[in-house]
Amino acid sequence: MAEITLEELPKQTKDLFNKGFSAFERGNLDYAIDLLLQVVEQEPQFLRARKFLRAAEVQRMKARKTNAFSQKLSSIKGAPAMLGSLGLKGNPLKAVVAAEKLLKDDPVNPKFVKTFAEAAAAANLPEAAIQTLEIARDHNPKDISLLNWLGRMYASTGDTTGAKRCFEKVCELAPDDPDAIKQLKDAMALDSISTDGWVDATEEGHDYRDIIKDKDQATLLEQEGKAVKTEKDIDSLIEETKAKIEEEPKNINYYRALARLYLDKEYFDDAIAVLTTAMEMNPGDPELDDSMTKAHIRKYDYEVKRLTDAGDEEAAQAMTTEREHYIFNNLQERVARYPNDMSLRYDWGAKLLQYEYYDEAIKEFQLAQRYPKRRVKSLLNMAMCFKQKNLTDMAREQLELADSEMSIMSEEKKDVLYELGIMAEEAGDRTKAASYYKQIYQVDIGYKDVSQKIESLYQSGEGS
Repeated sequence: MAEITLEELPKQTKDLFNKGFSAFERGNLDYAIDLLLQVVEQEPQFLRARKFLRAAEVQRMKARKTNAFSQKLSSIKGAPAMLGSLGLKGNPLKAVVAAEKLLKDDPVNPKFVKTFAEAAAAANLPEAAIQTLEIARDHNPKDISLLNWLGRMYASTGDTTGAKRCFEKVCELAPDDPDAIKQLKDAMALDSISTDGWVDATEEGHDYRDIIKDKDQATLLEQEGKAVKTEKDIDSLIEETKAKIEEEPKNINYYRALARLYLDKEYFDDAIAVLTTAMEMNPGDPELDDSMTKAHIRKYDYEVKRLTDAGDEEAAQAMTTEREHYIFNNLQERVARYPNDMSLRYDWGAKLLQYEYYDEAIKEFQLAQRYPKRRVKSLLNMAMCFKQKNLTDMAREQLELADSEMSIMSEEKKDVLYELGIMAEEAGDRTKAASYYKQIYQVDIGYKDVSQKIESLYQSGEGS
């Protein structure tokens, strides 16, 4: 089954992918996974969506710190779904969808990956199987079963070099396995035949430039994948992305990519110009709006540093003030444009708190607390607003509510406990204050001045 490109997607699916990709770029992994999963369900041959789906799933898995025990537990929990997937062999595409749901929370679980690979192979989607197997192999490099599966899939798609490398690894891990030795010999023989690319090109009437073109493309792909890019890498990628825009002038994601590359080069005006064009093409896109904001802020930061390094402190301070005015006004404007973006409302509330607009900030935090990722910080900052308004009982209630919703001693919980301790001290209840500070001290002796506070309370006899 041939891979399909972005331009071949129906408009609705294309829009869904663009939203999912943007969410992935912003780090909104849950939302990205939900959207990209819908895309691969609708268009299983669209490998690009599955690539970013897997990347998002792996990032979320790492954030949750999945370990061997939790992986075994997920295997047990996923067993009914796995059996259901295997039971759909008569409808392999449905089996692929069922297997995708297994991978959603545990994308490198060997059992789930092999279930997906089997379903994808049956659905004539070998490239999809290879994508997922490669990711799993990187996380389970000594899993012989995964390596065998990947080697066979490579061989089925004509990637004899990849197959050979897989079976070499299998033989290294299981040197006495006769099946592994046979598979390696077969792969080596096929690889020997197929790797004489120059001879094949000549025999088929092709030019050496065909191979050079492939090598250039491979170089560009390698540059895109580098975590740290050289100036030469970035220049090459800029030209390549410009060419992609000429080929697909309506593909917003290429404009985003070009803007990021310009920012890497510190070509701020060029990045802003590209984003302006993209926003004109796709007005009302909050992701583009956010990228534009970040580009302006980076330009301000660059100018402040430049002026500071030049010793012009007065101009640097003036630029810093201008930066703050821009952030304040920009947040106010974006909240008006996207009133349902609770993360943005939180940021606006924090800025209002900074400038002592307490009533206005409280209103924003009351809305932002509906957003789970910002709830605790919203409650904490709301408490700070109430405290500044001398509404200490209301401030304490917000902090106690925030504390009750956190079972793990995170940085946010430390902040909440510390403020509860401060308020207890101010109220004259030093024993209560000590109980809050102790919780922090037991896990992080270096947090703020909690060590000094504990010592002071114990010296006064109120710490026990």
